[in-house]
Amino acid sequence: MKRFAVFGTPISHSRSPRIHAAFARQTGIALDYIAIEAGHADFADKLAASGVQGANVTLPLKEDAFALCIETSARAQRAGAVNTLIRTDTGWRGDNTDGVGLVRDLSERHGLDLRERRVLLLGAGGAARGVAPALLDAGIRELVVANRSIERAQALTAAMGEPDRTQAHALDALPMLGGFDLLINATSATRGGNLPALPATLVAADAAAVDLGYADAAAAFLAWACEAGCRSAIDGLGMLVEQAAESFALWHGLRPQTDAVYAQLRGLIASN
Repeated sequence: MKRFAVFGTPISHSRSPRIHAAFARQTGIALDYIAIEAGHADFADKLAASGVQGANVTLPLKEDAFALCIETSARAQRAGAVNTLIRTDTGWRGDNTDGVGLVRDLSERHGLDLRERRVLLLGAGGAARGVAPALLDAGIRELVVANRSIERAQALTAAMGEPDRTQAHALDALPMLGGFDLLINATSATRGGNLPALPATLVAADAAAVDLGYADAAAAFLAWACEAGCRSAIDGLGMLVEQAAESFALWHGLRPQTDAVYAQLRGLIASN
């Protein structure tokens, strides 16, 4: 039986083992998938000792994973971050399925047409880097990245290679940025309800808001979005399932169906 894992910290809450177990049952593929707690200091050692054939990587290790790879996909290179590791004969190959997972969830599950939207992306870490290229490829009109460190925001937008469609700002510039059609929270700083000051002027008519987290981790930002007038408020559970399906396909050559798995997880979260 092949072994896989998800690495990150904190990781005990991760739904990834349940998701991949459901995919395995659906496709008839035998696998063992576990969660392994790891931080910057011990990630490389724990990955090497794990014996896994492939791994998912979550906060705060996506850029660490990129640095460990001997080969990376085009989308991982553009993001500068890796959330999916594939073992090869010579080392790790890295990919990033976050962006395609987000776009697939928003467009197919929630019916959002991303074309020509003005998008605010809060955060410039590995999660933000993973979704930014896919948003641009989906046809958004403009991507504005706001981060506590403006240097990190500038590095992200520079990596996109599309200066006419991207801007970088510090968080204190938010009141001057006008309204957005889509607002995405990609920072862990809002976990535990610690939101930065977000003016309601950020919300354009018929705007949608997305938090890349889910359940309690997304509650504070999505509550603000509803109060500020967003038409829809979406958490990251669908993205989690879709990016997992893409990772599963990279490892096994078969993409599983996601709707039933998403519905099951949504029901579990609602009942807790």
